[in-house]
Order: sequence, then C-alpha cells, then structure tokens
Amino acid sequence: MTPSNCSLLAFMKQRRMGLNDFIQRLATNSYACKHPEVQSILNLSPPQDAELMNTNPSPPPSPSQQINLGPSSNPSAKPSDFHFLKVIGKGSFGKVLLARHRTDDQFYAVKVLQKKAILKKKEEKHIMSERNVLLKNVKHPFLVGLHYSFQTADKLYFILDYINGGELFYHLQRERCFLEPRARFYSAEIASALGYLHSLNIVYRDLKPENILLDSQGHIILTDFGLCKENIEPNGTTSTFCGTPEYLAPEVLHKQPYDRTVDWWCLGAVLYEMLYGLPPFYSRNTAEMYDNILNKQLQLKPNISNAARHLLEGLLQKDRTKRLGCTDDFIEIQNHVFFSPISWDELNAKKITPPFNPNVTGPNDLRHFDPEFTDEPVPSSIGCSPDSALVTASIKEASEAFVGFSYAPSMDSYL
Repeated sequence: MTPSNCSLLAFMKQRRMGLNDFIQRLATNSYACKHPEVQSILNLSPPQDAELMNTNPSPPPSPSQQINLGPSSNPSAKPSDFHFLKVIGKGSFGKVLLARHRTDDQFYAVKVLQKKAILKKKEEKHIMSERNVLLKNVKHPFLVGLHYSFQTADKLYFILDYINGGELFYHLQRERCFLEPRARFYSAEIASALGYLHSLNIVYRDLKPENILLDSQGHIILTDFGLCKENIEPNGTTSTFCGTPEYLAPEVLHKQPYDRTVDWWCLGAVLYEMLYGLPPFYSRNTAEMYDNILNKQLQLKPNISNAARHLLEGLLQKDRTKRLGCTDDFIEIQNHVFFSPISWDELNAKKITPPFNPNVTGPNDLRHFDPEFTDEPVPSSIGCSPDSALVTASIKEASEAFVGFSYAPSMDSYL
C-alpha cells in the first residue's frame, strides 16, 4: 500500500468516529490541546442541547421525568417478527441491520439502539428528535422513511426503508472525486431535502457523505436524524455544539448561536469534497483543521466552472450573515446559476436520470456496503426479547426512560 493510500485509509477511519469519541481522543493529544481554539472547544460540555446540560449526574428518571416519545404506530411489533440477515452499519449506540419480515417477506433496514448506551451519554432527547423527524419525512423523495418503531426492555428499534445503493462516502472513497454534472445532481437533491426540513423548522446539522445514501436507482436518500434540531423558526438560532469535525461551521466552533445556514455551510463542504476529494479545510492535524475552518481563506483550484466556484464561495462564507441562503434559505440555493441546468420539479419527481446507477440486482446485493460491516456476525441478541434473567435493575431503569416510544410486547411478559 502506498503512503498516499495509507493516509487516505487513516482519513476514512477517522471519519467514522462520532464527535464524542473524537473529542475524547483530541483531549489526549498534548499538541492539539495547546491550541487555543481547541482548548476553548474542550471546555464545552458533551454535545447536548443547552437546556439539557447539567454538571451533576442525573438520577434515574422518575415517572414525571420520563421522556415520552409518542404513541406507537405498531404496538404489537417485536424483534422475532424479523429475520436479521446482515450488519450494514454501525454507530455510537447500536447497529443497522438488513432484515426480512417473516410475514410479508419485505426487506427493511432495522436500526437497533442500546438504551443503556443512550442513557449513559444522556442522549435521550436526540433519539426523540430522530424519531419525531423521521415521522415527518414521509412526504419527501430524498429522505429515508420510517415505517414504525418499537422497543423491548433494553433496545429501541427503528424499521426504516432499506437503501442499498451505498453511502456517498463509500463511492467517494472508491472514485476519489466526481465530475461536476454528477456533483451538481447530488447536491441539488441534497439541497431539496434540506430545504424541505427547513420548511418544517428543522435544522439537520450533521450533513456528511456518510449520512447520504444512494437508492437502487442512484437517487440521494438523506438518513440519520439524531442531531436534528426541531422548532427553529426562519430567524431562530440554537447553540448546541454538535456535528462532525470536518464539517463544523465557524460559528459552531466559535460557540456562537447559529441558524439554518449551518446546513448550507455543510452543503458547501460536501460539494467541495465531491469535486476535490477532501473536505475544504481538512488537515490530519485536528488543531490545524479547526484553525483552517476559522481563519484560512477558501482555496479553489482552477479545474471547476465559474458557477461552481461562485456557489462554493457563497456556501463556505465564514460569516453566516453573508452566507448564501441567509436571507431566503433554499430559494437562494435553487436560483443559483450553478443549478440552472436543473429542473427542480423534475428533480423532485425523480424524472431526472441519475448520473450513476448502482446496478444492484436485488435486496441481497450488498456490493455497495463496506465489508467492515457486512463481514461482522449478526449478534444473536438483536432478534430476541430479553428473558427474565436479563431483566436486571439497570434494564428496568432503561426501559422506564423511553415511555411511549412504543412497546413490543408488554413488559409484563418479561417479568
């Protein structure tokens, strides 16, 4: 393996880390910690909404403090309804598995989250946001759909559309960069999805190639809504420190209030990466990368069109009050000259032929999933409801924290 390939591999591995894990590693890097901007960032609490931050450990939730995630759309669902076939993704709190329903033989992506891991990091509210946002996404062609959700004593289950064209990250990893027409098509579909979320007063906050999937025809599907922030009015702001290091906007790093234009910064970063192969301010040295995001002037090589250059300069404007999209949001993106070849009505109707066809032969075709996931054995516990020996005090505590997410089956059957 060449040195450049080793560097790329290291970059890919780093990109799979969540922000919590990233900050823990950053905190152990003595050189990085000396950088004033990094020191400022490390003074923050873990990435959570400001209203949840508390320096004292939280006691177990009492009935009055339980987080109610709303009624179940399928209260009788249970893990044994599914035949779990392959691991197709992993995250901080669990795994995503390809599963076939035993009754209707339909294939689904089932996201299985460990309650104890969520509670340990005090991330209940983000899980609630993910479910709420998923329930609102059924009307948009470029957002993953939630069929229903349910829970057992120790796990939460999201039954999602199964998308097997591969992560945009996976295709970028293989091809290094895309030609401009392909990058335009993907960024248009992404922008359409972000514009729709903004119309619901939702800021996505975590746009990156790992969260952008291709369906079997090659259309974009945005997934993973755990960091979405709801109820952000057109001029509203929030101040939570969260996201993925390479894509953090300057105002987030500065710990300033930010608004929906943070998503347009991320769109600019993803478009830049599609055209050039790396995020715009990337450095293997994390302190230097943060310094670049805050202070370095955007550098664009001359191998892109003037329209692409102008769009990137608008989206990657460090001052959010001057960023493209700050006044009329998605309309400004839509009307940019870079997207003049795009008919937005045809795009949203999926009438534009995608520039790349994943050529999958069917649901069992896993060629576009990383073998790092698919080679992993499916845990036997995924498809089981916990028996009485497993229902410990800690599991009971976990089960009480997610009232209303949905139940499957009644807790009485475990005791």
